[in-house]
Amino acid sequence: MTEIPVEEYLCTRIRRTEQALMGHHEAVLRGYGLTMTQYTVLLTLSREGGMSGAQLARACGVTQQTMATVLTGLQNKGLVVREPSPVHAKVMIATPTDEGRRLLERAYEEVIVLERALTDAFTPAEHAALCELLDRAAAILVQQTP
Repeated sequence: MTEIPVEEYLCTRIRRTEQALMGHHEAVLRGYGLTMTQYTVLLTLSREGGMSGAQLARACGVTQQTMATVLTGLQNKGLVVREPSPVHAKVMIATPTDEGRRLLERAYEEVIVLERALTDAFTPAEHAALCELLDRAAAILVQQTP
């Protein structure tokens, strides 16, 4: 077996990049009293409209149990409301409140700074290539997951 230094593994580089990204976002969001998952829920709801906990769990990549806890926290902060679905009374649909939308807008203005900095660090061709490579890597990671 050829020994490659761990720091040169693609998985190590992806993990370091993800840790740096999450560290940045968590530091920014902490100032708004939000976790990364709470922010992602508010962002998803602002773009998709009302959604059930199961739909949000899938969209955010967490379990339904985790999403139930996240939604309860957001509801307790007055950032989302949950009402019975008009189609299925046992399904609760979450929507952001006006306060939730305002908080998301303020947090987004800080979070997007990193997106713009990353985009500006690459030429348009490099950006497109990096996106394609990351998408391909993600597909392989999903494919290889048991």
